[in-house]
Amino acid sequence: MTPQERMKIPPQEMPQQDPHVRAHNMDEVALGYTAEMAKTEASRCMNCPTKPCMNGCPVAVNIPGFLAKAAEGDFAGALAIIRETSLLPAVCGRVCPQEKQCQKFCTMGKLLKDQSKAVAIGRVERFCADFVRVSGEQAKTGVLPPTGKRVAVVGSGPASITCAADCARAGHEVTMFEAFHKPGGVLVYGIPEFRLPKAIVSEEIDGLKRLGVKIETNFVAGRTRKVRDFIDKDGFDAVFVGTGAGLPKFMGIEGENLIGVFSANEYLTRANLMKAYDESHADTPFWHGKRVVVLGGGNVAMDASRMALRLGADAVYLVYRRGAGEMPARAEEVEHAKEEGVEFHLLQNAKRILGDENARVTGIECLKYELGEPDASGRRSPVAIEGSEFTIPCDTVIVAVGNGSNPLIASTTAGLDVDKRGHIVTDGSGRTSVKGVYAGGDIVLGAATVILAMGEGRRAAASINADLAEK
Repeated sequence: MTPQERMKIPPQEMPQQDPHVRAHNMDEVALGYTAEMAKTEASRCMNCPTKPCMNGCPVAVNIPGFLAKAAEGDFAGALAIIRETSLLPAVCGRVCPQEKQCQKFCTMGKLLKDQSKAVAIGRVERFCADFVRVSGEQAKTGVLPPTGKRVAVVGSGPASITCAADCARAGHEVTMFEAFHKPGGVLVYGIPEFRLPKAIVSEEIDGLKRLGVKIETNFVAGRTRKVRDFIDKDGFDAVFVGTGAGLPKFMGIEGENLIGVFSANEYLTRANLMKAYDESHADTPFWHGKRVVVLGGGNVAMDASRMALRLGADAVYLVYRRGAGEMPARAEEVEHAKEEGVEFHLLQNAKRILGDENARVTGIECLKYELGEPDASGRRSPVAIEGSEFTIPCDTVIVAVGNGSNPLIASTTAGLDVDKRGHIVTDGSGRTSVKGVYAGGDIVLGAATVILAMGEGRRAAASINADLAEK
């Protein structure tokens, strides 16, 4: 097929639930490609010799290679190529911001002068992973002979999963320690069921177990056991810290202690990990707000807004201090939120939260903003318009303005260097200031994407494997 012929193949749209139906259920929004759609979309790949799409992939998946297999209908072969570098294809195909990574560099998008028409790499990846999973085939993963070395992995999110897998494949005995009662990290407590079904995460964790990784839950590193003790007392040869960025940030405004104010972190953890939405099978206490205001403009704010609708809110208002062009959330998630009925209040921000005599939220007072000069992030800074106050009546406020690093690990690990934001400092390859201790993911980067965290876990594992080989 010539490049001109490939350019004439129309992009395959992803089938999805009707917005008015899905806003009231927890089923996955996107329904996925059919086999023919996946083959057709994969056939749009130009198979460029320079492979520019790979420049945008933090774990360097051989994208043209797997798309060529998918175009032939060899979905198992495609998945085998993906799994050479990515342990979580079903997850990444769903939640990675491909439009800002691999698809941003796609030649097809550049030729059509519209990157929204780039090859839908993530959607084909998702189909291949789902197809093989449903067919019952297990990916063949080679594990080297036992080395006698032991590696402790703290946390069970994307960085930790990747690090654990790579260390296990190298022949080391790996044990993962997770603070919650279920492994998966942000994949289970942060991302909602309607974006990432938890059964898929569970199956990816099962893949770790097949590699021989042991998992201990309800284990709070830094409290149950100090990081140094893994090496000094328990006989581990290396420790990887991938505890993420799960400490919620608040705005420091009046009324944040009122009843009905939640961090998005708590709100989503109760709904996702603890399944508060399933009241017939879960006893998790949950606040069912009817008029909900969500503060923020990232993916977490979109998740919280859309979750509030599914939990019975009559109205959900998303308040963001910048404009649509500065919003960090994925365009797809923003569009889905709007389709489902979330009302966007842009260039506005909370000034204070209002309450009644019983300390319950009754509304939120906001200010209108305009955009000024760009700040350090490159986005234009919001500037408050004096005297523009107005009130939005509500009974619930969800604060989704970011997360920080929990200080527990740093405060209980002598000699561990952290920056002013509490992120663990590494040498770029996962090594920390404490010999034998490595780190990666959001605890190093700050809140980032699943695939970036996976790249961090892979680099740290390479360092661990190299250092243990020297021993």
